[in-house]
Amino acid sequence: MSNEVIMLEIFQPFAQYRNPFTFYYAQTYPLPPKSTIIGMLQNATGRFYDQNFWNLKVSVHGGFESVFWNYQSLIKATTTGITLERYRGKTLLFNQGLPLYGEPLTSQRSPVSQQELFNGHLFIFLKSAPKLIHEAKEALEHPEKVLYLGRSEDVIFIKRIYTQKDMEINRKTVKVKFFRLHYPAYIKLKIDGGKQFPISKDKFPVYYIGTKVIFKNNGDPIKNRAEITKETERVADFETVLYAGAYSVITLKEEIELSYFKIVKDSKEIVFKIPEEFGWL
Repeated sequence: MSNEVIMLEIFQPFAQYRNPFTFYYAQTYPLPPKSTIIGMLQNATGRFYDQNFWNLKVSVHGGFESVFWNYQSLIKATTTGITLERYRGKTLLFNQGLPLYGEPLTSQRSPVSQQELFNGHLFIFLKSAPKLIHEAKEALEHPEKVLYLGRSEDVIFIKRIYTQKDMEINRKTVKVKFFRLHYPAYIKLKIDGGKQFPISKDKFPVYYIGTKVIFKNNGDPIKNRAEITKETERVADFETVLYAGAYSVITLKEEIELSYFKIVKDSKEIVFKIPEEFGWL
């Protein structure tokens, strides 16, 4: 069965896609990683731990108008985690042997500088078997809950969902050894088998982004939240990508296959170019 493609046009007022490899401050990725997007879809459909969603191919384009720093006081958790305990006749959330909220003396907070993004305009391509694409599209068009991408406060607004009928799609071989991107995007540096993206001028920043997150008990993926315990293992996969900014020119050492997705937005034509082997996460 052939795959189907849709594109989500999203507005996000603010966001923080936490880079877990930063410690003294909370850096954000410039665009949402695949793991964050799949988490949003799992939440929208109510299928939180469905492994089928990780088979979706994702291509992320777009950007934010500005970046700012937010100084926050975050709860410092312990290895034992946050628990429910009885305290003075009430059931309260506890951490570090003290209540999280409400009491004069609470568990420790840590001041952290957090990088955040403001006014995001995102275009997210999803490619998979038609059944899964249709289910995701239906859940996003008729959400039963507030949709968010990243933290629970990072709400999103779906402006439009483009189907294949709304896009002019072509596939071509780049013979001039360069192509230009309209919007910022992620491109994989390596695919399975070790093949490298044939970029000739390595002038773009590189990120190590999450592509998959699975929660396991004794090596077996969990199926619902009730199975989560203190011993539940969180297994994450990451991939190295380059981040190309708006109107970037990607110069190549050799020819590659590009997929072209043309849409009409505000009476203007916009073409998204996705390297067939390297542009899908």
